[in-house]
Amino acid sequence: MTATTATTATTPATTVPATTSEGPAPDHTALHLPVIDWFDKHARDLPWRRPEAGAWGVMVSEFMLQQTPVSRVLPVYEEWLKRWPRPADLAAEAPGEAVRAWGRLGYPRRALRLHNAAAAIAERHGGEVPTDHHQLLALPGVGEYTAAAVASFAYGQRHAVLDTNVRRVFARAVTGTQYPPNATTAAERKLARMLLPAEAATAARWAAATMELGALLCTARAPECARCPIAELCAWRGAGSPAHEGPPRRGQTYAGTDRQVRGKLLAVLREAVGPVPRPVLDRVWHEPEQRARALNGLVADGLAERLPDGRYRLPGAD
Repeated sequence: MTATTATTATTPATTVPATTSEGPAPDHTALHLPVIDWFDKHARDLPWRRPEAGAWGVMVSEFMLQQTPVSRVLPVYEEWLKRWPRPADLAAEAPGEAVRAWGRLGYPRRALRLHNAAAAIAERHGGEVPTDHHQLLALPGVGEYTAAAVASFAYGQRHAVLDTNVRRVFARAVTGTQYPPNATTAAERKLARMLLPAEAATAARWAAATMELGALLCTARAPECARCPIAELCAWRGAGSPAHEGPPRRGQTYAGTDRQVRGKLLAVLREAVGPVPRPVLDRVWHEPEQRARALNGLVADGLAERLPDGRYRLPGAD
């Protein structure tokens, strides 16, 4: 979901086209140069893209940007790095402090996962975010996407980085469909690997550039094809921009859901200076069964603790 300027190569290397039982696969290397050139001119200046962000800054941004727009992430990210500039700084705090600092970014389990990853980095890797992709993948809370993103954006390595924006660009530009499948498929991963430039620094730049192209121009609702650097090469546009024919795209609801109730309960715990009595939490939602289910879910997920006297607090808080 993000990229750093740790890699500066701008001239794409030639890739070797993959072969299939039906013969050589199409050579899509013509996409590389215009996309990377566009990125060099139009990329947003974001703090995690600056060299001083380092691998830890990239990792923090990747956790925060999952399903969350840049505008909401920026203030939380900057405060987070001021408070915890190194993994060991975060690891030394109670996990509840990570949840508190996460604020209203949503999906607060990401805060716990990032805290767990920081603790593992401090314990296993001397406080430095590992450079090896397999070691990144072994960190708690780090999946294939995050491991590839950190290895690529922080260390300039050659990995296929597939977030929603990149998948949409590839779906349109290469496969000729308006939207990618709801869940990442093996075919998408194979295509992403096939499209990677051979040279590592260029591949990392390509990953960042395709992500930015999807975020700024090849958007889900209103793609700006007239400004796209590969409009003339786009399979979807060339086919007349056909409408999506696959399964309906999943929408997200929030109002009235358990997720909303959890957010309200967690907001009270975050803002409290000490443990919170149950009657205070009961005031945040009118329906007792849903409220109890949401509160129990927070405890089960490790986002809240129930004390012996019946009060609640953030995990590990004093």
